[in-house]
Amino acid sequence: MIFAWMIVLIALSIGFVVLPLAKMSHSLPARQDSTPAVLVDQLEEVKRDQDRGLISASEATAAQQEIKRRILAAARRATSEPMLDYTSGRSALLLAAIFVPLLAIGYYASMGSPNVASLAFVDRQDERIEQRKIAELTEKLYERLITDPEGGASEGWMLLGQTYYRMGEYTQAAAAFETVSKRDDATSTTFSMMAEALIRKEKGIVTPKAISAIDRSIELNPENPAGAFYKAMAMVQLGEEAEAHALLVSHLDSADGFKPWMEAFVEQANDIAKTAGKAPISLADYAPALNGGTGPSADDVAAASEMSAEERGDFIRAMVNRLAERLEESPDDLDGWLRLANAYTVLGEQKNAIAAYESASRLLSGFAASDPRHKIVEQALYALRE
Repeated sequence: MIFAWMIVLIALSIGFVVLPLAKMSHSLPARQDSTPAVLVDQLEEVKRDQDRGLISASEATAAQQEIKRRILAAARRATSEPMLDYTSGRSALLLAAIFVPLLAIGYYASMGSPNVASLAFVDRQDERIEQRKIAELTEKLYERLITDPEGGASEGWMLLGQTYYRMGEYTQAAAAFETVSKRDDATSTTFSMMAEALIRKEKGIVTPKAISAIDRSIELNPENPAGAFYKAMAMVQLGEEAEAHALLVSHLDSADGFKPWMEAFVEQANDIAKTAGKAPISLADYAPALNGGTGPSADDVAAASEMSAEERGDFIRAMVNRLAERLEESPDDLDGWLRLANAYTVLGEQKNAIAAYESASRLLSGFAASDPRHKIVEQALYALRE
């Protein structure tokens, strides 16, 4: 049925192109024929005017000579100027009218059949189903919270806000966090999440309302990294780049070991440094765990310096084994798995490194998508599997 309609439409399309072309050969006048004919009519008109006495004989003779001169000039132009070739353009259009539909049919038959699902759509079918389920559950959670006579639990509103945020619904996310912010059990995290949603809603602009939420977040917990991060962003927009840079660096300096937010702080600080005249900083300066772990003690370094190459290798192996054994007892130590994976990578033990990174990846599933360790693990696994 579909192909029958296609044939009908193609026939109509060809008809619209071919019929006007067929008429062109009859309707296009030839320049060399029409110009002399007009001049001949003028000669006859001059003769009629002379017969009626409208012009004298001398005037008629002069006019006739001028007209004859024009006829001769037109004849010369007709023999010297090339004729316009209408047939070549007509042929090209006829060929297009025939072959373009044939090519379209061939392409449609191989690539556009409605009975064959799009590969991209098939690949993302599970993702679409999952998104619909999340949307339905989110709507049910919202209905339950707003119909609760007591206003709904704060935990429920926080979960709703986080879900809206992951869905990209920043206005709804900010509204959910704001509901909790008006309650006595609101925390620093409540206000920092509210500020983040408000900033996302305004496409990176820190509004006065977002600044109020940031300040309240810092007031409740001065060590909240999200509060400091967005406070620095607000400072930059107010032209206080040096103060913003100092705020970020001070939080990095006060951190005890690697924290998930450190990469974002370093990146933002270096962006500010470009305009504030500051030296760039490195994540390795604040997170040595990413470069191989907490490192050996001073006694270990002194002992290793006196060992042979073989003994030193055994020594490093023993340290890695101790870390692996400790992780068996404390499998929730995300930073430990990252250190172990890095150590295995240095030792060239690809399978063990992949297994360690996969353990870290499972633990990261419970962290926000913005956590920089997601990117670290993904890049490491990609490089090891290549």
